[in-house]
Amino acid sequence: MQPFSMTFCFIFTLLVITTSAVDNTNLVYKGCANQPLQDPNGVYASALSTIFGTLIQQSSKSKFYKTTSGTVSGLFQCRGDLTNVDCYTCVSRLPILMDKLCGKTVAARIQLLGCYMLYEVSGFAQISGMEMLYKTCGKSNAGGSGFEARRDSAFSALVNGLGSGNGGFYATSYESVFVLGQCQGDLGTSDCGNCVKSAVQRAQVECGGSVSGQVYLHRCFISYNYYPNGTPKTNNPSSSSSSYSSPSYSSSTSGSNPGRTVAIILGGAAGVGFIIVILLIARKAMKKDDDY
Repeated sequence: MQPFSMTFCFIFTLLVITTSAVDNTNLVYKGCANQPLQDPNGVYASALSTIFGTLIQQSSKSKFYKTTSGTVSGLFQCRGDLTNVDCYTCVSRLPILMDKLCGKTVAARIQLLGCYMLYEVSGFAQISGMEMLYKTCGKSNAGGSGFEARRDSAFSALVNGLGSGNGGFYATSYESVFVLGQCQGDLGTSDCGNCVKSAVQRAQVECGGSVSGQVYLHRCFISYNYYPNGTPKTNNPSSSSSSYSSPSYSSSTSGSNPGRTVAIILGGAAGVGFIIVILLIARKAMKKDDDY
């Protein structure tokens, strides 16, 4: 089978949120191959059904899992702070969304606030783990004097945390700058550290003085937010919820590889969800301030 290509396509839509509760299943972005899946005998459909069933089953007890059926491979990953129940709830939505948003294609990747899933048919063109799939940056020049230095100190703490292991997921803060990162579950510690370093460099260049940002590479992602009045404390250090973000985003992505597809949908609900989760996770991380 010849390698397939994907084409960059961005779709932005506004979603309305009617509850203060965060939904891990809010859509962040989708990537759909532009080649339809030729499957007259139903071989691929059967393989996909097997893969989806296995991934959903494993999501009730694991945050990351990959599997193969015939010539089709697939994996899922949940954000590191989700419970097993939340992970399962998130992952169980993905096969339906893949079919709805991508149809029958040779490869697809769907990223929700709390988890993502991808599959590809053997022969699909591979991309670098460092390739940027999606980025979004917040307001610029709103962090005041010395903001970038504080942000970069927080980035250093993040890189050190993920480069030292921590299961490929780490969140911390430095002087009101909250940072969070995660690597794909099968990345070794060294590769994870290198991926996060690359994501940090992307954020520094692409977002500049923005007070918030998210950068998704193929095999890792980072997020940062600045809270000028300090992150609120909590009496429940075990609290966790779904993803991370910041208000007033302007969104864009890498155009360095136009032969791939990552169609992005970023909704207002996703942005609100990011804010709430950043607050919840940051409350725990703020306790580590004195360590940096």
